[in-house]
Amino acid sequence: MHEENVTRIDLDGKEVILIGTAHVSKLSAEQVKEVIERERPDAVCIELDEQRYQSVTDKNRWKETDIFKVIRGGQSSLLLMNLAVSSFQNRLAKQFGISPGQEMIQGIESAKETGAELVLADRNIQVTFSRIWGNIGFWGKSQLLTSVFYSIFSREEISEEELEKMKSQDTLNAALAEMTKSFPKLKTPLIDERDQYLAQKIKEAPGNKVVAVLGAAHVPGITKEIHREHDLAALSQRPPKAKWPKVIGWLIPLSIIAIIAYTFMTNPQDGLYQAMSWILWNGGLSALGAAIAFAHPLAILTAFIAAPISSLNPLIAAGWFAGFAQAYFRRPNVGDFERLSEDVFTVKGFWDNKVTRVLLVVVLSNVGSSIGTFIGGADVIRVFLENL
Repeated sequence: MHEENVTRIDLDGKEVILIGTAHVSKLSAEQVKEVIERERPDAVCIELDEQRYQSVTDKNRWKETDIFKVIRGGQSSLLLMNLAVSSFQNRLAKQFGISPGQEMIQGIESAKETGAELVLADRNIQVTFSRIWGNIGFWGKSQLLTSVFYSIFSREEISEEELEKMKSQDTLNAALAEMTKSFPKLKTPLIDERDQYLAQKIKEAPGNKVVAVLGAAHVPGITKEIHREHDLAALSQRPPKAKWPKVIGWLIPLSIIAIIAYTFMTNPQDGLYQAMSWILWNGGLSALGAAIAFAHPLAILTAFIAAPISSLNPLIAAGWFAGFAQAYFRRPNVGDFERLSEDVFTVKGFWDNKVTRVLLVVVLSNVGSSIGTFIGGADVIRVFLENL
């Protein structure tokens, strides 16, 4: 028995047993099985939310993904982030013969075998990402997306030293480790808040004896927080969206329209130039983004047509239209979804798979359109000032 990784807590007669696991260690899964079988708890808590639980237990989940629904729901970037984590896990598996999260799978199986109630104790991963996203500002978001793409395409081998460090982290922490260094405020939503959430869920688990399977990094925080009361509803709230981005989102297009209209009345030739500049910069760079993603020619054309119009309406995005066109003309099939976890492991596979191709078309078309809005808008304002 590896009792050094087991923490016992007494909560007014309720026994809580924390197993501090290493998410990339084969020994951790063995220990989870050993402890649960010996202790025969009333409940087993695992450090997963519903979404990650489904991804662990339902290997065919990709087959049921509705790519159009992903685009409509604005979930393309989130799905790309999930695929980045998947790529990171694949690198570990191939290099070390390790399947990250095996101890959680063992916790699920042992709970069933012993008749214990299974409790999904972690906070919804989308809430965590949302609270992280709201904490890092514009440049932080840019750096995070850059890190995501780098991690997808990185072929760097993970050193033994890095592997040892990961043994005290969960997969989410490990994947965002560099961002936590750059933005210390990320520790609050990524570690501290999840410690509080996990502690409360463990405390509320049914029965007089509870075993919790956790990443070792969370054990010290949970040991402290479990003696306090925490509001799960408050910890599950997504941060309120600031009003100023919405105001600016409408102010910019309305200003552009007003400026072009004014210039048309005073100098029709310059007004026409402004309109063409707006269309070419927006449409051209959005189409370029789609082309970089090797989109279908009609998806590239759709990006060019949609971007100048969608940039004048904050509620729609050029990438959505380009993505719909790509999905229509190059519709992903069941095989593409089945190969997804393998294809994200290589640059060629990432670009060849029809699912990831659609996601890239959406994201890169939107990035191109955003850059085109700034450049085209600046050119429109320049001509306006020259006409004053």
